[in-house]
Amino acid sequence: MERVQQMADGRKRWLFLAGAAVWLGLPWLVFGNNYVLSTLILIGLYALVSTGMTLLMGYAGQISLGQAAFYGIGAYASAYLTAHAGWPSWLALAAGAVLAALVALVVGIPVFRLREHYLALATLGFGVIMFTFFKEWKGITGGLNGFFGIPPIRIAGVPLQSDLQFYYLVSLFVLAGLWFAHNIVRSRVGRALRAIHGSEVAASSLGVNIMKYKLQIFMLSAVYASIAGSLYAHYVTFINPDLFGIVPSISFLIMVVIGGSAHVWGGLVGAAVYVCLGEWLKAVVPLLLPNAGGEFEIVFFGLLLVVMLIYMPNGLTGVMQKRMRRFFEMGGRQEKQVATVERHKARSIGGERG
Repeated sequence: MERVQQMADGRKRWLFLAGAAVWLGLPWLVFGNNYVLSTLILIGLYALVSTGMTLLMGYAGQISLGQAAFYGIGAYASAYLTAHAGWPSWLALAAGAVLAALVALVVGIPVFRLREHYLALATLGFGVIMFTFFKEWKGITGGLNGFFGIPPIRIAGVPLQSDLQFYYLVSLFVLAGLWFAHNIVRSRVGRALRAIHGSEVAASSLGVNIMKYKLQIFMLSAVYASIAGSLYAHYVTFINPDLFGIVPSISFLIMVVIGGSAHVWGGLVGAAVYVCLGEWLKAVVPLLLPNAGGEFEIVFFGLLLVVMLIYMPNGLTGVMQKRMRRFFEMGGRQEKQVATVERHKARSIGGERG
């Protein structure tokens, strides 16, 4: 049995390495197509936000409809500190992450006294407040006119201006974020989060500090979103409040549901599917419905969300994981059969010699 488990782990490791190799090699497969590269960068940025939400929703069982607010905090903090205060981009990115974590702490203390749909409404209200803040504080955010002139990120004094350079930078953050999330899930903290998700009463009776872990995972999800927002601001060099309203928060929620909140890879899978479907709709809908507006995309993803919740509640990663488990179990059974045949052969040969 131990040998079979080792072989299954080895197969999973090779699958992961193959997937990472394909992801890192994608820019060379598209031969410098900037449209594809920008789409892949967007997938990576959304995957960062969705990974933080996966930890919050899938493992801690807490719903947030205001995640785009932290996305905006990171973007505006990094934009203002680099463009007006002259801070280095990396220091501004770190400052935005700290600011988002502090805001999450202040907001989380009263909000996490609520549960279920009351919690969702409270985080939705927080998102509305932050959107209004981004829109009205024109001296910092530029208001509805937007924030212009955001400098690119620099590494050793060299600005990252090409899509290929930024793609690998975002890929580094995505891989680091997934690795960190994976370690959290497999740690004592991850077990505490799953206990809270299962039953807060039972977890509390076992000595789990419910509020402490809720606040910590909420702050961590805010940091993920803030880093993604900072990277986005330095990539496009222009931001406005519409990028951080209620619709983006719901979009992040849809990504997590599509990908599957019960696995750390769900955020990446959901972001990839969401962005690719969005680009496909932009190309197909005008051909089929010339008079359709941008609201058609919202309707489509709303219907997709309902279908996923009904027929695939564990998301695409849940289905993929089930298929992989069957594959590995089939391989394990085959290994057992081969081992049994070998033992019978050895016994028969030993009997003949005797």
